[in-house]
Amino acid sequence: MTAHRLSLLLPACTLLLSACVSTPGPQVKGSGRCDASALGWAVGQPANEANMRRLSSESGAGLVNPIGPTTITTKDIRPDRLRVYMDKDNIITAARCE
Repeated sequence: MTAHRLSLLLPACTLLLSACVSTPGPQVKGSGRCDASALGWAVGQPANEANMRRLSSESGAGLVNPIGPTTITTKDIRPDRLRVYMDKDNIITAARCE
């Protein structure tokens, strides 16, 4: 490869690599540790935006992970994650810190 071609590719490569840099996650109020002890009210409720925001706020979780009937999950445990399980009709069946 000639030096001229290399000099043309270098800016493109730099741009592509800079797109891979991660950005900070969402700002979390409180500890970021999940506590699902008071979230029983959500079972049977629709998994709409208002209920998901309320679950996020009341759990203190840094990450809310909606889980549908066909969603594949990992078995890793994160103390800052709330998983909200819902059925095919978008009704919440469980909310657990996992």
